[in-house]
Amino acid sequence: MRFVPTPYVAPVDPSGFARAMARIVAGAVRVPGLRIVLLLPVIARPGYWLATLAAFVWGCLLLGHWGRRRGLYSFVNLPSWAFGRGGTTVGAIYLTRDNTSDRVFEHELVHTRQWKKYGLSFVPLYIAAGSDAHGNRFEVEAGLEGGGYV
Repeated sequence: MRFVPTPYVAPVDPSGFARAMARIVAGAVRVPGLRIVLLLPVIARPGYWLATLAAFVWGCLLLGHWGRRRGLYSFVNLPSWAFGRGGTTVGAIYLTRDNTSDRVFEHELVHTRQWKKYGLSFVPLYIAAGSDAHGNRFEVEAGLEGGGYV
């Protein structure tokens, strides 16, 4: 399956932090060549693997149940404070308590591909996209229904 980026969708009523991140990201992409350099696999992939390692250590420290399903590595049975909303993908690992339907795994698998493409740049890009899933281009791309946003 080929990763196809979706067009940018402005966040709906973003928080002050999200607006600040959006300004930083907008300023950074104006620097000639910076976007191309940051998205080079040689730059993005180490960030992806670092995020994956951090998520793996986090899941181990919290004694989560490690597994792989539908092509996605995950830690389940984590405390609810250990991740955002129903679950969070960090790098190649999905962290959750019990949100493990096939539809959710398909949604989170898209986030894994996003992490792989953007590396650690994914964090400020995701925040800049806003907290409203309907306006967050990464959530829209992953599928709002699969993420439980519809």
